[in-house]
Amino acid sequence: MNRVFQGLDSGQLLLIAAAGLVAVAGVAHTAAVGLVRPDIAVGFGALIAIGELARLTMPGNREVAPIGAAAALGYTLLLDVSNVPLDHTALQVVAVIAVGMIAGALPHLAVGRPPRLDAMARRLLTGALLAFAFRPLAGTLFTLTQPETRTWWPALVVMVVLIAVALLADVLIAAMLRAEQVRTAFEVAVRDELRMAFPLGAAVAASGVLLALACHSMDLMALLVFAAPLLVTQVAFRKYAGIRATYLQTVRALSRVTEVGGYVEPGHSRRVSRLSVAIGRELGMAEPELLELEYAALMHDIGQLSLRDPIPGGATVLTDPEQARRIAELGAEVIKQTGVLDRVAELVRRQCDSMAEEPPRSSRIIKAANAYDDLVGGSTDRDRAGAALERLRLGIGGEYDPDVIEAMARVVDRLAPVHRL
Repeated sequence: MNRVFQGLDSGQLLLIAAAGLVAVAGVAHTAAVGLVRPDIAVGFGALIAIGELARLTMPGNREVAPIGAAAALGYTLLLDVSNVPLDHTALQVVAVIAVGMIAGALPHLAVGRPPRLDAMARRLLTGALLAFAFRPLAGTLFTLTQPETRTWWPALVVMVVLIAVALLADVLIAAMLRAEQVRTAFEVAVRDELRMAFPLGAAVAASGVLLALACHSMDLMALLVFAAPLLVTQVAFRKYAGIRATYLQTVRALSRVTEVGGYVEPGHSRRVSRLSVAIGRELGMAEPELLELEYAALMHDIGQLSLRDPIPGGATVLTDPEQARRIAELGAEVIKQTGVLDRVAELVRRQCDSMAEEPPRSSRIIKAANAYDDLVGGSTDRDRAGAALERLRLGIGGEYDPDVIEAMARVVDRLAPVHRL
């Protein structure tokens, strides 16, 4: 159980506590008054549990459960089943979602894969927000869909508007948590969530609406009909996430070749990568840029493999500028051979450019982070870190970007006391 709560900050704990209170209220109310249409509640609850069981982690360490989220959305938006109106309350919706999520999480917990409680809490609260907004309107909307009126447009408009509000609330909550976790600006976190998470949320929302509408004429068969394509889609997402994870692991393994060969100090590439990404976040870079920056920083010294005699300590900051530039160019040529990392190769090639040559911002970050680690290494001594920063400040304007150096100073000051570098 300690592993479940380990590393959670105050914002995550507050979110989990709020979700817990809502879940308890929903379960207690439903237990007191009884389930409305238990067969439908169990069917949707089972699909939610399957979705939680098949949850996956997307790039950016985002845990998602598309099938479970679509099922929860469908149950929230149900107006009728086979033209028989449903009047289950928002609290019953919360109870079904909570129980389904817990049931799906238990097998993972049993085999030592604790759930991401903050991600589960977000999914529950988003569903609860939509339920409390939509369920009081369900009876009126069902009346508008009857044969004498034959119009679904009012119901669809209300569904779309409320779903958009719920998705926006989910994005804002996710951005607040992410801004605290990765130390980035809130507006940058919002932009990243809109770019990375909102498209999947929109697809899940469309599936949930279709599921709710399909139950109008297909009864609970709609659950089986829609579960199959959702499962296929989730398999595709899982493969994509697996490819991204394997890709990063491969790059990290390649970056260690220079360490194993004795060309650089142990841990140098990893430290430069972490510092570079932290600086990039401090400067408000978006996630796609940060991913390229991480790749380039990990492989920034791979050109040293072309040297007959290693540079002492691998410290390119202390070597001849022309030799450092040649190492960067050779490294870029090696990276280009992959055929898929041309942008990363360009960042590595231009890491030795002066400010007058206007290198990309990522290249400027790598240059400064590499120089800092060449001077400090794995030391956590604050005096040594301060001396290195002062030395780098002497090169501001010619060799180093002043914004990068000042962002680095803030990152080092924040991380050095806890020995994260």
